[in-house]
Amino acid sequence: MDIYVGNLAYKSTDEDLRGLFAQYGEVTSARVVTDRATGRSKGFGFVEMPNAEEAQKAIDAINGNDFQGRALRVNESQPKPREERRGGFRPRGDRPPRRDREDRW
Repeated sequence: MDIYVGNLAYKSTDEDLRGLFAQYGEVTSARVVTDRATGRSKGFGFVEMPNAEEAQKAIDAINGNDFQGRALRVNESQPKPREERRGGFRPRGDRPPRRDREDRW
């Protein structure tokens, strides 16, 4: 199960997150999300636990509790909504053909 962990202290590391959740079961991965440009933590992360029962126990135990001076927000991760991207290319479709430049002037 993928778990979202919010309101992390900016000094929190992947190892801190792994250690916190390892008390409740096996942790496949733990990652604090960082800003690409600065390398600074964005204050949230994700933990992956293979056993859903252990993951739920960890969520129930850790959510709202203090960790490194911050009250954590912990819940099951939701998939990121996909936004429709609109590029600059538009097919000609129903538009009339472009007039020659000579005809314009």
